[in-house]
Amino acid sequence: MNTETRLYNNIYEGKQLDRVAFPLGGIGAGMICLDGNASFSNISLRHRPEVFNQRIMFSALNVKQGDQKKARILQGRTPDWKIMFPWNKFTKDKPCSSANGGPGTIYGLPYFQECSFAARFPFATVDLSDPEMPVGVQVRAWSPFVPGQSDDSSLPVAGVEYTFHNRSKESVEAVFYHAADNFMKVEKKSEGCGCGSNEKQEVDDGVRPVENGFVLYQSDAGDCTYREGAFAVAADQPAVVNSRWFRGGWFDAMSVLWKEIENGELPAHEAVDDDAGSSNGGSLAIPFKLEPGESHTVRLRLAWYVPKSDLSSGLPDARQGEEYQPWYAQKFKGIDELLGSWLEKYDSLQIASNDFANCLYSSTLPPEVLEAITANLSILKSPTVLRQNDGRIWAWEGCFDDFGCCSGTCTHVWNYAQAMPHLFPDLERTLRQSEFYDSQDDKGHQNFRASMPIGEVTHDHHAAADGQLGGIMKIHRDWKISGDTDWLRAIWPKVQSSLQYCIDTWDPDRNGTLIEPHHNTYDIEFWGADGMCTSFYLGALKAAAIMAEALGEDSSAYQSLYEAGRTFMEGELFNGEYFIQKIQWEGLKASSPADAATPGGVKSYRSPESRKLLEKEGPKYQYGNGCLSDGVLGQWMAEVCGVGEILDQAKVRSHLNAVYRYNFRKSLHNHANPQRPTYALNDEAGLLLCSWPHGDRLTLPFVYSEEVWTGIEYQVASHLIMMGEREKGVEIVRAVRSRYDGRVRNPFDEYECGHWYARAMSSYSLFQAFSGARYDAVEQVLYLKQDGNEDYSTFLCTENGYGQAGIRNGKPFLEVASGVVPVKRIQV
Repeated sequence: MNTETRLYNNIYEGKQLDRVAFPLGGIGAGMICLDGNASFSNISLRHRPEVFNQRIMFSALNVKQGDQKKARILQGRTPDWKIMFPWNKFTKDKPCSSANGGPGTIYGLPYFQECSFAARFPFATVDLSDPEMPVGVQVRAWSPFVPGQSDDSSLPVAGVEYTFHNRSKESVEAVFYHAADNFMKVEKKSEGCGCGSNEKQEVDDGVRPVENGFVLYQSDAGDCTYREGAFAVAADQPAVVNSRWFRGGWFDAMSVLWKEIENGELPAHEAVDDDAGSSNGGSLAIPFKLEPGESHTVRLRLAWYVPKSDLSSGLPDARQGEEYQPWYAQKFKGIDELLGSWLEKYDSLQIASNDFANCLYSSTLPPEVLEAITANLSILKSPTVLRQNDGRIWAWEGCFDDFGCCSGTCTHVWNYAQAMPHLFPDLERTLRQSEFYDSQDDKGHQNFRASMPIGEVTHDHHAAADGQLGGIMKIHRDWKISGDTDWLRAIWPKVQSSLQYCIDTWDPDRNGTLIEPHHNTYDIEFWGADGMCTSFYLGALKAAAIMAEALGEDSSAYQSLYEAGRTFMEGELFNGEYFIQKIQWEGLKASSPADAATPGGVKSYRSPESRKLLEKEGPKYQYGNGCLSDGVLGQWMAEVCGVGEILDQAKVRSHLNAVYRYNFRKSLHNHANPQRPTYALNDEAGLLLCSWPHGDRLTLPFVYSEEVWTGIEYQVASHLIMMGEREKGVEIVRAVRSRYDGRVRNPFDEYECGHWYARAMSSYSLFQAFSGARYDAVEQVLYLKQDGNEDYSTFLCTENGYGQAGIRNGKPFLEVASGVVPVKRIQV
C-alpha cells in the first residue's frame, strides 16, 4: 500500500514528480509535455506518438547580484529513472546504450533544488526555488481548450510563461534564455520521413530568426514531402536571437551555449550563408532587472506545423496511397501564418481557457473525483487523437511508444469516452458520421474501425456487438445534446439499418438477447446470452423506440423486442446476486467454434488439448458464471446517453454491489495475473475485470479477465454512485488515482493498450453520477438529482454554453458562465 499520502487534486512533489508529463497542444494536433520538473518531453509533432522523444529544449536563467553570477536551467532535479534510460534510438549508424552517459541530454546542467507541480487543466504550474538563488520562478504552461470552440482548441500551439520574483533585499540583473536543438530534422523513413527510401538526401534544414524568436525547420526534398516541418518559439518582448549555434563536433555546440549562459552573455551570432552546414539549434536571450520584491514575466509562444504525413490505416485496395493530412494544414499556409495568428489570439484564448478552468474547478466533487475527470481530459491533447483536413476526428485506442495502438476510433472502446460529446459535441458527431456512413454498408454491417483517411472501408470482418449497439445509444445522446432533430432525421435510416443488422445477426429468433457469437471489447466473441452485451441490446432497442416516436414513426417492433429481452435478462441471466453468461455453442446458426479461424487463418482449436477443452467447457474466452465488472455496461450507457432505465434497478444495484464485493481488491499481492500485470500489481488496489466468486472459473476465461483497466473502474464507480453507493464508488476512484500519483505512473496518462487510452475518459461520467446533471436540448430541460438536504455544484457543458448547476439552499440552480443554455424547466 502506498504509505506516501498525497492530497488529491493538489500539488505533486518529491518522488511524485518523477513520472509527471502534462500534454500541451491542440485536439488532434500533436503534443509536447511539460514534466513535473518543468522539463519538456514526449515531443510528438509528426502525427504519431514519440513517447520517449526527449530532445534538447530548455530555458535557463543567469542572475547577477553584486559581483556574483549564478546560472540555472529552469528545471528541478532529474528523476532517477531517466539516468539509465537509453534516450538515443539505436540505429545501424548510431548505436547507443543506457550506459553511454546520457549524451544529447541536459541532465548535467545546474538546476533548482526545490520543485513542485500543480495542474489546473488546461494549465500546469511548476514552482522552482533554490537557497543559492535570489530569484524564485514559476513556470505556467497551457494550450487553448475552450468548450464549444473546436477550431481554437485544435491549434498546434502552446504557451509557456516564466515569472521571476526577486526574494532578496538587493536588486538583481538577470538574463532569461530559451534554447532548442533542431528536433524537426529527420533523415530517414524509420525516423519519420515517409519517402520510401532509406537513403540520405540533401535537404534544406536549419534555424531561421523571427521577431523575438526562431524557427526550427526542415523542408521537403523532392518527392520526400514527409520531412517537411517547422517549430517556432517567439517571446512577448524584445529578445536577442541566436539562429546559428556553434558548428563543430562532439559536444561543441552545447559547451559554447552553456558558457554563454553561465557568463550571462547575449548571443552575437547571426545566420550566415556558407558551406559549413546548417545550425544545430537556436536560442534567444532577454535581459531584465528586478528590484527587491519585484516580479517579471516572460511569455513564450510555441507553435508547430507539419503539413503532411505517411499515415494511413485500414484502406481498401481502391484507396491505397491516400494519407492523412492534419486539419490545421488547410487552415494555415505555413508556420509563419500560424504563428502570427497565435500571437494575435494568445491573450483572448488564455482568458477563455482560464474562464473554463475556473468554472470546471468550482465543482464541489470530492477532490479525487475531480482529479480523475480533469487528468483524463489530457487524452484529447495526446497523439491518441487526430483531426483530418476536413475537420473530422479519428483516433487510436491509445499510443504505443512510437506508433498508435489499435486504429480507427474503435467503437467499443470509444463507447466509454464521455468527455468529447459534452465539451465538443460537433467533433463527437463526426464520429457518428464515420460509423454510420463511411464504415457501414448497405446491409447495416459496421466496420468498428474507421479507415484513415476516413472513407470507404472493407467489410471482411465481423462487427462488434457492443460497439455497434452502443453507437445507437450515442446517436440518442448526441441528438439530445445538440437538440438537432433534423440531424437525427437525416441519419435515422442508417440507424435503422444498423439495428436491423444486429437483430438479424445476433438475435435471429427475436428473443431479445444476443445468442449467436458476438464480438466485443475483449477482442473475442461471446457465445450465448450474456448480461453485458444483452444490456447493450436493450439500451439500443429502447433508444430506437424513443427516436422513432420523436420522428413520428412506429416504434412497436423495437418496444416489444426490448420488453422480451428485458424479461429474458432479468429472468434467465440473473443468478439472484449478479448477471451472468449462459454459454451456448450448439444449436446455433453459426458454425461450430471448432471450425473458426483467426483472421490470419489459424484454426483456434487445432491442438488436441484445445478440442478437448471445447468439448468439456465450450468455446474458449467466455465468462460463464463469473461476476463481470462490465456485466450491466449497457445500463450505464443508457444512463449517460439519456435513454434511462432499461433494467430492474434493484437487480442492477445488486450486480454492482457484487462487482465491488468480489472484484475490488484493496491489495493485489495475492492476485494471480498471467496476462498484463503492470496496470495494477503488488500491494496496489484495483478493480478486476472479472472474478468467479463461487469457484467455477473457466480454464481459459476471456482474455484480459485478470487485468485492471481504469476505464472500467471509472464506469463501475460512476454507476455505483448513480445507484446511491457513493462511498464504494469513490473508493474505486481513489484506488486509481493512488496508482497514478506520479511515482511510478504518469498522473496524466492512464494507459491500457497504449498511453493516453481513450477508455479512461469514462471518468467524465462522474459529473453526472454525483449530480444527475444532464441537459436535454430537445426539450430544453435540465435534469438534476437531490440527496436529502445536501447542497452541491457541478460543471455542466452543453452544445452552446457551460456553467455551474446544482442545489443551493435546497433549491435547484443554473448559472451560465459562457454562451447560452436555454432552460424551460429544471427537473429534480
